[in-house]
Amino acid sequence: MSKRILHTMLRVGDLDRSIDFYTNVLGMKLLRKSDNEEFEYTLAFIGYANESESTVIELTYNWGTSEYDLGNGYGHIAIGADDIYATCEEIRQAGGEIIREPGPVKGGTVEIAFVKDPDGYSIELINSAHVGQN
Repeated sequence: MSKRILHTMLRVGDLDRSIDFYTNVLGMKLLRKSDNEEFEYTLAFIGYANESESTVIELTYNWGTSEYDLGNGYGHIAIGADDIYATCEEIRQAGGEIIREPGPVKGGTVEIAFVKDPDGYSIELINSAHVGQN
């Protein structure tokens, strides 16, 4: 029996702002979007490839809720990139916020950086050559 991770869900306070960030700043594609009028929420699925090929992110907008308390349990989403230095510069030029400049992880050689999305979620960038390493 085959299994794989399908998506990660994030609650967002402004769906259009979040879609803009993930598509225009991080280069993902809006794969699908749907409204549920009865229960007053909208879902948008974004990713670098179709859901049948890759794990994606589900953005959930609960109508009328503009922000969430992220608490201290959430860590981050990790994205592999061929060159995190160039990727960070592209993100910065697109208006994204780099919260940890690219460089080796403390106590190691894996090169990482961190970006913050409009709702305050952290996104780790990892040089693709180091994916799967600590």
